[in-house]
Amino acid sequence: MRRGDKEQETEAQQTGGPETRPQLHGGRFTNSMNQEKLAKLQAQVRIGGKGTARRKKKVVHRTATADDKKLQSSLKKLAVNNIAGIEEVNMIKDDGTVIHFNNPKVQASLSANTFAITGHAEAKPITEMLPGILSQLGADSLTSLRKLAEQFPRQVLDSKTPKPEDIDEEEDDVPDLVENFDEASKNEAN
Repeated sequence: MRRGDKEQETEAQQTGGPETRPQLHGGRFTNSMNQEKLAKLQAQVRIGGKGTARRKKKVVHRTATADDKKLQSSLKKLAVNNIAGIEEVNMIKDDGTVIHFNNPKVQASLSANTFAITGHAEAKPITEMLPGILSQLGADSLTSLRKLAEQFPRQVLDSKTPKPEDIDEEEDDVPDLVENFDEASKNEAN
């Protein structure tokens, strides 16, 4: 018997039961764990059958700075030039929202028919941009704006009129008589 086994045996006798710590068997630690649970956990780890990889490949996510560097190098190949003096850029979408850039960096390459707009973008509804954006709207946008303007007064009027759920039924009913008017008229005559 080895020295470690003897110490474990005497310790088990002193505590009154088998040891619950990991035990050393053949140079490997093993836990006294339910073998069925262990087999079940091992079966879940394997993706395919026998001889396949245990885990999927870890996916490495790209950062935005790496994409930005690739974009800048591609633009440099196209020989883009910076265009100065542009204070704002508005891109009007079909659904009535506007992508608004305030003080963007605009680059252009006319030979490649390429324009690049970089900067902080905000998505806003067209109604929020209205007074200043009217000069930038095209014919299609003006017709959609007219439809929006027609719907706007209806929504305001609908919000001002009380909803049928808000009106109490007691207000619609005829009030109950509290006094007898015939007796009051007789008392006045006397």
